[in-house]
Amino acid sequence: MSAKVTSIGLKGLEGYRVQVEVQVIEGVESIVVVGLPDASVKESKERVSSALYSLGFPLVELKIVINLSPSEVKKNGPLFDLAIAIGILKSGHFMKEKIPDDAGFIGALSLDGSVLPVEGIIAAILAAKKLKLRKLYLPFDPSIPSVEISNLELIYISSIQDAIDHIAGRQPLPFIQEKTIVEEKQVVQRDFNQIIGHKLAKRALEIAAAGNHFVLMDGPPGCGKSLLSETFVSILPPLSKEAQLEKISLYQLAGASYHSLTSPPYRHPHHSASAVSLIGGGTNPKPGEVSLAHHGVLFMDELGEFSKKTLDMLRQPLENEKVTISRVHSTVTYPAKFIFIAAMNPCPCGYLGSTTQYCTCSEKQINSYKNRVSGPILERIDILLTLKSVNLKGHIFRGIESSDDIKKRVQSARDIQYNRYGMEACNGSVPFEKLINHSPLTSEQHHLLQRVCIQKGLSNRVQIKIIRLARTIADLNGSEMINNEALMEAFSLRKIVVNTSNSLTGEHNALY
Repeated sequence: MSAKVTSIGLKGLEGYRVQVEVQVIEGVESIVVVGLPDASVKESKERVSSALYSLGFPLVELKIVINLSPSEVKKNGPLFDLAIAIGILKSGHFMKEKIPDDAGFIGALSLDGSVLPVEGIIAAILAAKKLKLRKLYLPFDPSIPSVEISNLELIYISSIQDAIDHIAGRQPLPFIQEKTIVEEKQVVQRDFNQIIGHKLAKRALEIAAAGNHFVLMDGPPGCGKSLLSETFVSILPPLSKEAQLEKISLYQLAGASYHSLTSPPYRHPHHSASAVSLIGGGTNPKPGEVSLAHHGVLFMDELGEFSKKTLDMLRQPLENEKVTISRVHSTVTYPAKFIFIAAMNPCPCGYLGSTTQYCTCSEKQINSYKNRVSGPILERIDILLTLKSVNLKGHIFRGIESSDDIKKRVQSARDIQYNRYGMEACNGSVPFEKLINHSPLTSEQHHLLQRVCIQKGLSNRVQIKIIRLARTIADLNGSEMINNEALMEAFSLRKIVVNTSNSLTGEHNALY
């Protein structure tokens, strides 16, 4: 008699159902694993047989065939050990109890029958919820925080015997070892009340935080680009429970550490970073910086110093909010939903347009420097800012608005968007059809947008970016529909100036 046990396989952060089919018959003693197993899965037969022998279930004079379905998908990792062991016990009549159809089993086995944690436990838990499993047997891992998933019972076990006893109803829910309470490290954050001036830049960053919009800042060295970017994370709302789990999963898969569970991640790769470290990859594909910034901020300083190949590889994550990495043995997809903030100098020497230093660059050098950032990347950026150095003379250093005050407005605007779309989606990333159905433009606004974009040769993508920005501005201003003031401010954030007679009057020195 064959037995079927449900387990979960992982392709990156995406989980899928794996049906572990086991057939035990009398014959020449052997164990065969089929279904495209990798080396770690093939070695499971030695771990499983030794673990069962330690628990008093010797597999003597038995031929065991294990099929991991779907057979066309390559399986990797030791997380199928527990499911294989339960399948052998059931098929070999070592246990009589029926294995629940809505239960999943994950975990690696030690030779003494203990169930050990595996890489990607949180991802497997999230996958179990999507697969609508009711129970999940898994090892206890003290290194990850307590997880509570609605409609999914997590049964922590320390050995195969615990799973057998629980299935048979001979034991209540297994005990959970006490965790050592570790307080989150308090990350020292900058506050916007520490930044003098830059009123327009702060307003633009507030809009970016409220609607998940991308920002590119250019200006001379020392004008405050990096300071504003580092402070930006202080106005972002804390992560939701599900976002926290996704963050833990990605950092666990990457083998990276994080300082705070509830704070949005902030990644700041150096311009010498390779394309693999930024996007992800390797022989066994691991998440890169764009995935580690999921639900947070990816800040790329000195954007023009990154290689053109590396920058162009940002197109997919900026557009689709995910990264697909293809290798000979596997193809994995990692989420990459982040707020992209970039900064660069206006020219190689950095002082083009400066009021304190003289620019020594030729026009050819300036154009060559700006062209390092391709048009497709610029079109994917919502807000273009040009910063100037702030003269501290005459500034009042008290009464500057704090990050907490801005964060409250950001959270309020996001709540409006969540209620409007019926999900946790912001104006910067929600499907355009849903955006425009909830917030259509008036005929006058549509004609103005069309006329401006035709005169300036702006693409359809840029037009959509302007509408998304206007919708976020209206949300911050408490307006139900996109009003004219919001649309005009959205134009200004793209460095387009429109006069009151609805005609294009000019444009600031845009980066492109």
